[in-house]
Amino acid sequence: MASRDFYAFKPYNVGRWVVWSGYALILGVAPLLFTSSLSQTLLSQMGIAIIVCLSYNMLLGQGGMLSFGHAVYSGMGAFLAIHALNLVGQGTWPIPVSLIPIVGGVASAAFAVLFGYVTTKKAATPFAMITLGIGELVAASSLMFPEFFGGEGGISSNRVTGAHPFGITFGPQIQLYYLIALYTFACTALMFAFTRTPLGRMLNAVRDNPERVEFVGYDTQKVRYFSFIIAAFFAGISGGLAALNFEIVTSEVVSGYRSGAYLLFTFLGGATFFFGPIIGGVLMVLAFVLLSEFTKAWLLYLGLVFLFMVMYAPGGIASLIMMNLRVASFGRLRQLWVGYLALFGTALVALVGAAAMIEMVYHLQLNAALGPKLRFLGATLNARGADTWFGAAFVLLTGIGLFEVARRQFARHWGEVQEAIEKEIKRREAL
Repeated sequence: MASRDFYAFKPYNVGRWVVWSGYALILGVAPLLFTSSLSQTLLSQMGIAIIVCLSYNMLLGQGGMLSFGHAVYSGMGAFLAIHALNLVGQGTWPIPVSLIPIVGGVASAAFAVLFGYVTTKKAATPFAMITLGIGELVAASSLMFPEFFGGEGGISSNRVTGAHPFGITFGPQIQLYYLIALYTFACTALMFAFTRTPLGRMLNAVRDNPERVEFVGYDTQKVRYFSFIIAAFFAGISGGLAALNFEIVTSEVVSGYRSGAYLLFTFLGGATFFFGPIIGGVLMVLAFVLLSEFTKAWLLYLGLVFLFMVMYAPGGIASLIMMNLRVASFGRLRQLWVGYLALFGTALVALVGAAAMIEMVYHLQLNAALGPKLRFLGATLNARGADTWFGAAFVLLTGIGLFEVARRQFARHWGEVQEAIEKEIKRREAL
């Protein structure tokens, strides 16, 4: 019998088109809504942070590889990009400035070919320790070889160089932002596409059950190795964009501090979901740029947030969003909004009390010469007054007590909602 070709209609994934169109729209419209120079700078840094957090999540979330040295690849990409930018300015390299991030990506991938071969020989804890060692090695080398790394002063350059097609010089921040936004969208799409490739699927399998992957004939080390190189490529692109944005690269970009930040905010955003690192990248910029301006204790607050997220929401902010989307899809979210308001209000009361005590401690340690008084949320606190400490402690303990009452009530309502959802699921399956 002659073979026949059959064609089946495959409908478009409308939801996916809506999400990606909305993502592109946000990237395009954001600088039109936030027009100040500070806003444009923040938005540019957010785009860079989104790329690097997504690249880190290729290792952590998709491959189960806990890396303590991811800043090596974003940082080396930044250094190679800034050197390439200087070569463009000298007329040695006739390439457009818009392609400088690609240079950073290729350079980082080349470093990953070398370092990754050693790193991915092991998995789990040995992998983490090797990445930590390589990270510290590169960080130490950044001060030992000033010819390449620039010493403590770093390497500077000027992005307004080379050819200027259509009058685009990348001098104004808005022009650079749209270049970063274009790279952000393209890199996000490519990294999402990677999750749908055979290599991306096999990387998930290596994360979940490496023994079975070996049993079916795949080399788990090669899967980790190739994925490591791809993650480094995108990290290098983010480093190249950072070099264009700041026009200077210092040894801080390859530090363990920077690698720790990638880990922390990728986890806070939600490493188990693709869009989690996007949230984490935005939070990273807000914490480093805005929160650090409001209080000197911002690292303490950040550590406390990380602690509570690990304890109560290990899936990150993305997991909380997805849980509530599931509830909303069954029309049950309106039953919980009063509980959410109670949790938020009582948590805010406890936070105010705790923050008042923290700020008084920091004031006594760092600003004792300015006197015992300080301003906090519009109120004047006396860091040496017993009544002020008593009031802050009273607010903290009251908030904690009320929060615990609200939490127990919310837990009961949440359980009832989940039971109702499970019943509805079984009813639909029976139809």
